[in-house]
Amino acid sequence: MKPADDAPSVSVIIPARNAEETISETIDSVLSQRYDGPLEVIVADGSDSPGLSALVRRRYPHQVRLISNPEQTAASGLNAALRVASGEIVVRCDAHTVVPPGYVRRVVQTLKRTGAANVGGRQHPVGTTFFERAVAIAMTTPLGAGGARYRLGGAEGRVDTVFMGAFPQRALKAVGGYDSSLMRNQDYELNWRLRQRGEVVWFDPELAAFYKPRSSLGGLARQYFEYGRWKRVVLTRHPASAKVRQLAAPLLVLALIASTSLDLFVASTPAPAAVPLAYLGVLAVGSLVVGVRRRTWAAVLLPLVLATMHICWGVGFFLPPRQKGAGAKRPTRQAADAPGPPAGSSGPASPSARHHEPDSPA
Repeated sequence: MKPADDAPSVSVIIPARNAEETISETIDSVLSQRYDGPLEVIVADGSDSPGLSALVRRRYPHQVRLISNPEQTAASGLNAALRVASGEIVVRCDAHTVVPPGYVRRVVQTLKRTGAANVGGRQHPVGTTFFERAVAIAMTTPLGAGGARYRLGGAEGRVDTVFMGAFPQRALKAVGGYDSSLMRNQDYELNWRLRQRGEVVWFDPELAAFYKPRSSLGGLARQYFEYGRWKRVVLTRHPASAKVRQLAAPLLVLALIASTSLDLFVASTPAPAAVPLAYLGVLAVGSLVVGVRRRTWAAVLLPLVLATMHICWGVGFFLPPRQKGAGAKRPTRQAADAPGPPAGSSGPASPSARHHEPDSPA
């Protein structure tokens, strides 16, 4: 097919780590895009074993460009892919997501129409097990998502951050790419820097990408714990980016700790139990309302799922991050623009999910 004159070249960049179970579905969805312009797919592999690289080379020997990501974080993988990307437009995709056939065409249209530096849409979690369905529900309710429009939906327009995102490559490089010192919250931080330059981050509700939630309570707890502590790192670096809603979980944890501590000294009064009882009441009533509205039995797990998300996020907020991410290099324009060899490349791209998590709630 001859490329359309008004269809700019697109690079879809996918950071992946130990995602052998989901990466094929992700790549297949990208290769199935109905787009008239040149499109390349770049996978930055930061896996602990060679399994994912072997799978990509075997199944997509000519359709996908494979590069290595020795730092193993999503941000470092995205930056490595950005250094070798040839597209005028860069579309971020995660290794546990599936994009519909018209996704790339829509983001390009919206970028042109709005002049935005980043365009994204809704994160649509889809669970296959009973527990995953409960997590998916939690992620799309105000109790679990705060005010994040990319999770709750809403009107098209300017926002603080979006899910994944699509950018003119020049805009990404102008701010130095992603901050590779962050293991989580790198999208929110990048969008903050874009907005500080006067750029627009745009939410398009017609865009949607399907996301597979965590499949176990332990996995969910670890995910939200990491979200919380890396959110604190970002807020420490950029205090002006703080939103009141981002302090809800930390304040909840402080209130629960204060209530428990008071109970040790004032055991004769029910007052110390007021905070945890009120919190459990909110979870119970909210879960009941959601279950009735959505007509699903998976809502019976919502109190447990929501409490895990809230408390782990709040506890993580008060604890220091892992040193691996904290000591990594901060972004500079020169670093983003510097050329890098396509280490581990499986060959030139054709012009034709799970451990790299999406950004934490805004």
